[in-house]
Amino acid sequence: MPAVCDGSLPAGPPTSPAPPLWKLFGCAEASPYSLVDICLNVLVADLAKFCTERPDGSLCLKESQRLPQEVADRLLQIMSYQELLNDGTVGIFQGNQIRLKQACIRKAKISAQSFKKAFCHHKLVQLDAAGMNETVTIADVVSGLGSNNWIQNNLQCLILDSLTLFPTNSYERCFGQLPGLRSLSITNVLFGDEHLADVATLPRLESLNISNTSVTNISALLACRNRLRSLTMYSLKCLKMPTAKFLDVIGRLKYLVHLDISDDQHSGSEIAFCLLRQKDILPNLVSLDISGNKSITDEAVEAFVRQRPRMHFIGLLGTAAGFTEFVSGQGSLKVSGGENEMQILEALKRYNERPVFVKEAFFHLFLQTCFMKITKPEILKLVIIGMKNHPLDLAVQLTASACVLNLTRQGLAAGMPVRLLSSVIQLLLKAMETFPEQRQLQKNCLLSLSSVRILQDVPFNRFVAAKFVVQWLCNQENQHIQRIAVNVISILGLKLSDEQAAQLSAEFYIVVGKLLEIIEQKTNQSELDATFHFTLRALWNLTDEAPTICTHFMDHKGLDLFLEVLEIFSSDSSIQHKVLGLLVRSKSEQRGGGERAAPQANAEGLHG
Repeated sequence: MPAVCDGSLPAGPPTSPAPPLWKLFGCAEASPYSLVDICLNVLVADLAKFCTERPDGSLCLKESQRLPQEVADRLLQIMSYQELLNDGTVGIFQGNQIRLKQACIRKAKISAQSFKKAFCHHKLVQLDAAGMNETVTIADVVSGLGSNNWIQNNLQCLILDSLTLFPTNSYERCFGQLPGLRSLSITNVLFGDEHLADVATLPRLESLNISNTSVTNISALLACRNRLRSLTMYSLKCLKMPTAKFLDVIGRLKYLVHLDISDDQHSGSEIAFCLLRQKDILPNLVSLDISGNKSITDEAVEAFVRQRPRMHFIGLLGTAAGFTEFVSGQGSLKVSGGENEMQILEALKRYNERPVFVKEAFFHLFLQTCFMKITKPEILKLVIIGMKNHPLDLAVQLTASACVLNLTRQGLAAGMPVRLLSSVIQLLLKAMETFPEQRQLQKNCLLSLSSVRILQDVPFNRFVAAKFVVQWLCNQENQHIQRIAVNVISILGLKLSDEQAAQLSAEFYIVVGKLLEIIEQKTNQSELDATFHFTLRALWNLTDEAPTICTHFMDHKGLDLFLEVLEIFSSDSSIQHKVLGLLVRSKSEQRGGGERAAPQANAEGLHG
């Protein structure tokens, strides 16, 4: 469970994790964008236009008026989400022109000096600095924040996931500079026992996440046993404590209400199994995550939860539990698992930054949605978050592409908000670019593109999509896939600008040759099947007001081939009509004439 960063900690742990700020977009995807977001996106898209440049190369907004603090937080959030934070752009947050309170600088590519100049003079109550470039260490962040007396006592939430701890391996006590800290997340860091001892002395610490760190012994937590209420420590691979000693320490954290000891490495640890057998341990617990622990059973889980009636969440993904009605997730007890849709969605909400669990949840989601008949935007949104968080993980992208296909096929796309469809198609195109040799992934993406709604109404990079479909058309012998590719490229071709079409001239030369090859093959076999008709329609669409493509048609001896088609299928009036129309168009377009006709598509080749 990520650290809660809302400026104040709730009475108990949240029923679902508070996602990082960069993910809090599109809460109402079917609604128009807010005016604030529209204006901020215009500003961000052309930031240099609204700024002057300082001698050191950093930017400064031209206007002297101050932005409201909430708008300033949102501006930084958008820039972080779009990965636009660098030494130059963060300059706009220097000085007093902009005031920040909740700062998100995830994946910022800035120096320690730029960090201090841009952010350490603000009155921050929370900072999410996860995943910043390795030149900025945790020591840099903490010392920079500690230079501000106000921040020392008032910063409540700090996220330092996936950073380098110190510039060398030498141990430094630094967290004591932030005595006001109440919530700290420091996952995926070489953070050891001596660092834990430092953190445990923070006088107000209530929430701690030390997952996937180098901690070998958690006994230091006893120093904050009267304060700690939320403890997340999944995948502690270096843990060397005996199970009994580990549980003894946990049991003495008497105010603990949330505990996460899940294991996405499926290491076979007995800690979760033994914890469930303890009757009197952690009586105030309301949230327990033991996902990934294979030895867990429904009987043990039910007995544990019934002894703690205030529990409202149990994590069971990747366990042998979650199959009874009591832990179905249908009632007041929320459950993350893979048995039903509610469990799967809970898993995707909670584990979206953990690729092993994301892949497992996507696998279960794929099985659940194979026969989906109802449009569910809320599910597609969770798939998008998982894809965006793990762009280089093939297993995540492959399972996600299969889920997207299930969620948008057979007319389901018609009920999806355009905003979601645009996001997911862009992510699919990115996945195809990242994994060009993964045939099943490429096939799933092509099938998702074949939706009429997506091709006609959804904004996405049609130039990139057209290049991809051309490659598929030229390298695919499967007639079903070939037919779909033919229809998709015939519509995509019409949506390209003249400049884009010119850039794809070489690709379209290949496409026309491939289409005529299909026509020739079908003609020689006297086979008037769906592929033949779709190919004719594709040529009709592509040659409309396209002199270059008409030239390609002639260069590939399309005129001779179509005369042969007229002869062989002389009794079929529909074929005669299309072929004659194409011949007339090709000749007239070569002379610079031609009148634009409506594109033709067929529901058999494209789904709604």
